[in-house]
Amino acid sequence: MNIALLSDIHGNARALKAVLNDLKDKNIDQIYILGDLCYRGPEPKNALETVRSTPAKVLKGNADQWVVRGVRKGEVPDAALALMNQEQDWTVERLSSDDIHYLDQLPEHFLDTYDESVTLHAFHAVPDNLFDAVSADASDETLLDTLGTEPDADIVVYGHIHTPYIRTTADKTFINTGSVGLPFDGDPRPSYVLLQIENGEFEASIHRVEYDNDRVTAQYDANDYPNSSQMKQVIKNGRKPS
Repeated sequence: MNIALLSDIHGNARALKAVLNDLKDKNIDQIYILGDLCYRGPEPKNALETVRSTPAKVLKGNADQWVVRGVRKGEVPDAALALMNQEQDWTVERLSSDDIHYLDQLPEHFLDTYDESVTLHAFHAVPDNLFDAVSADASDETLLDTLGTEPDADIVVYGHIHTPYIRTTADKTFINTGSVGLPFDGDPRPSYVLLQIENGEFEASIHRVEYDNDRVTAQYDANDYPNSSQMKQVIKNGRKPS
């Protein structure tokens, strides 16, 4: 069985379509999309419609929650709060009430067993909330205590930190998909993870995809995005906004 794991599209429809195109020749049996679908990108409607047309299991992320009800004080630095809510307003203006309802009702985790012996636990950030972050360089103890709380899970997969990695500790393999739309690891190419399961064994690998990010940076300006300058730098450099 071939499973594609991706997350954090952030309204970058061009990057998402590049990833989905890359998957066409890989005989994918199941796709997981782990949240943050349309906020902070230049094409929220296009990105969300593409997600909804894909036969994927889709989770809610913190940015999806923000689209539904706004960004609240304490969830981001105070200096960024007003601008991020301007971005939220801009995004909501381009979505329908049905789109908002879709985001609101998304589940927050999946626990699925494949091949009768390999169990996958998928969520956006941490198992019990959409906002906490566990970094790629977190200790084994942190991975086990914070992310590995489902005792039956052999594989734990999440998004949120926009930095792909695969690590095995104790009896669990921890996977971060990185980000389709806004990578933070210095590589601006979209990332996803391919998980292959066969005869009770599994193997995971990180994949990067080329796409025209110059076109995406131009879209921020063309669409009058309220935080265009900062977001264009993230698209161009693959680095977290400062």
